[in-house]
Amino acid sequence: MTESKPKPAGIEGHVFVVTYGRSGSTLVQNLLNAIPGYCIRGENNNTLGLMARSWHEVQGNTILNNLARNGVETSPEHPWYGGEKINAKRYGRSLAQVFSREILSPPPGTRVAGFKEIRWANEGTPLPISLNFLAGFLKNSRFIFNTRDHDEVARSGWWATMDPDKVKARLAKAEAAFTQYRTRHPERCLHIHYNDYVSDHTKLKPMFDFLGEPFDLDRVDAVMSRELTHLKEDDA
Repeated sequence: MTESKPKPAGIEGHVFVVTYGRSGSTLVQNLLNAIPGYCIRGENNNTLGLMARSWHEVQGNTILNNLARNGVETSPEHPWYGGEKINAKRYGRSLAQVFSREILSPPPGTRVAGFKEIRWANEGTPLPISLNFLAGFLKNSRFIFNTRDHDEVARSGWWATMDPDKVKARLAKAEAAFTQYRTRHPERCLHIHYNDYVSDHTKLKPMFDFLGEPFDLDRVDAVMSRELTHLKEDDA
């Protein structure tokens, strides 16, 4: 018999790092994980985006909404047979619970769970769909938008093998989406910039204030001093 995972308990909130590759996001992940009670996972290949898109397609479908709203009971011959029984809110809540249990999988003692991802702005699920899904179904969701100088990014990792003008255009498009979402939802969003905080660690204090956590400069300095070996071979 397969052993089921225990249901996470005691989660006070969630934090998600929204960014693109080679931005210093793994450093931000490490800074967050240095806060007692935090478990911020790494990337999941935008699995969340696929789940959020599935919920979005259900909750925004006019036919399904009309069936449920009008109390229509469909027959086996109906092309949307059983559609009136679909509850988009319950479906979204169930997807979020599965994602939390199976992907985030927060260990005992976790107060704040989450993950960082560099694929938020890739083609596929629009950014607002993913973030609104998280905000709607995972308790106290907050978003940290991490950016970096585009010239530096374009020279780093796999970006360096691509046309720098195309890279910068892609980064600009991603940041435009980030800015638009932050403007619409300032209460749940914070922007930090790699080039600011890597040269002056005190520039990270607003992130801790945003999260309601004490700013421990010694702890931040310790994390910032560690060498990230993945930078030589992977994404940041």
